[in-house]
Amino acid sequence: MSELPVLTSYIGGKFVTSGVSFDNVNPVNGQVIAHIDEASLEMINTAVASARQAQDTWGKMPVKQRCALLHKVADRMAEREQEFIDAEIADTGKSLHQVQTIDIPRGTANFRFFADLAQFNSGETFITETPDGSKALNYSVNKPLGVVGVISPWNLPLLLATWKIAPAMACGNSVILKPSEETSSTAFLLAQVMDEVGIPAGAFNLILGRGSAVGDALTSAEGVDAITFTGASATGKRIMKSVADQVKPISFELGGKNSAIVFADADLTKAIKGVARSSFTNCGQVCLCTEKVYVHRAIFDLFVEGLKQEANQLKIGYPCDDGVFMGPLVSSTHQQKVLSYYRLAEDEGATFVTGGGVPRFNDERDNGAFIEPTILTGLSDTARVNQEEIFGPVCHISPFEDEDEVIARVNNTQYGLAAAVWTENLSRAHRVSPQLDVGLVWVNTWFLRDLRAPFGGVKLSGIGREGGQHSLAFYSEPINICIKIDP
Repeated sequence: MSELPVLTSYIGGKFVTSGVSFDNVNPVNGQVIAHIDEASLEMINTAVASARQAQDTWGKMPVKQRCALLHKVADRMAEREQEFIDAEIADTGKSLHQVQTIDIPRGTANFRFFADLAQFNSGETFITETPDGSKALNYSVNKPLGVVGVISPWNLPLLLATWKIAPAMACGNSVILKPSEETSSTAFLLAQVMDEVGIPAGAFNLILGRGSAVGDALTSAEGVDAITFTGASATGKRIMKSVADQVKPISFELGGKNSAIVFADADLTKAIKGVARSSFTNCGQVCLCTEKVYVHRAIFDLFVEGLKQEANQLKIGYPCDDGVFMGPLVSSTHQQKVLSYYRLAEDEGATFVTGGGVPRFNDERDNGAFIEPTILTGLSDTARVNQEEIFGPVCHISPFEDEDEVIARVNNTQYGLAAAVWTENLSRAHRVSPQLDVGLVWVNTWFLRDLRAPFGGVKLSGIGREGGQHSLAFYSEPINICIKIDP
């Protein structure tokens, strides 16, 4: 039997090891598939120093040359696409269809999109007239922040890491990536690609390890100029405390407890299929997934029965089998967390329309982290199950009577990331959507994104916006230059 691969950090243009590692486990069958070498504090300090030194090369490189290199990154990722697909599936257990059509292609596209956009990132220009009759020319120049710490999550590992790395590097920043310890494989492949295409040493660094050790060291490092993070709200709070003394810029996309509203005039077939997708995609492990569904009382029973049928038809199994929609959750630890919410729902008095347990396969998959898609009814809006983010394939359905009522109920949460509205009434769609306290509202769709549009949440769901010029604005520091023009 061949030895298992060891994933290592990439610092200052070299792959380096600490000699201390932990297991990388496949959530499909619970087997160890690799070892992850955990970065030491000394390695993290070296990564920061290398990133700072790279500002003399990468940060000062002409934007066209810099962006041409990022296009080479995208091209090489495309050439190695199957390796990225295999690594992502092995780490997460998500379906081949999703990885092939969303996760890996979007990761590659992020580099091309932001490399092109950065070349047209212009400043502002003003002519100022003064009381004495003279004038001044005021213009702004966009400079990189310096060293950006990128902390990415396990649910969409490559996609969300590159969503931050690409604009940060396009703007001339050096990057230190810390991926989730659960899903480090595609980040390791990305480091190989950076090395292969000749990204200057230190412009991209990868540090591997557990968040409680490696992540905290990165966020508190004095040489890191900004932090961008996607993940749990609790972790975001801890990072805010860590960077407060140095007043570092932060960009957070945090948790969500997202709602869908289904009005009586909705196309019922579309709404049922749409909510099934938004609730159960990637086992509900997407920050944008629906966990609360509000359905007009006139169609409530029809909707519940229709969604139950959709859920029961979802194929659960090996990620690469034909027609599989759901693989396992990311880990057995997360499986136990989601199951604890199923038990809590029972304790709180919920009715289980379907699901609530673990599927049985009578093969190696029973050692994995699979779970049943679950539909609940009967709980109040204040129940913990309806207030806390579960991050699993579960939704609770409640009836409502009118617009004002449902808007107030949707907004009754500490989160504010996304919502979906299902209606065939155009005026209602425009009337209701801006009243929802979220950063993104979908109407008669879900998960449809334009990379130029602002993306982010309010309340405990985040700080700042990503996407298009919003990303470039965060990763750049505008400098105002004022030149006196004598009369």
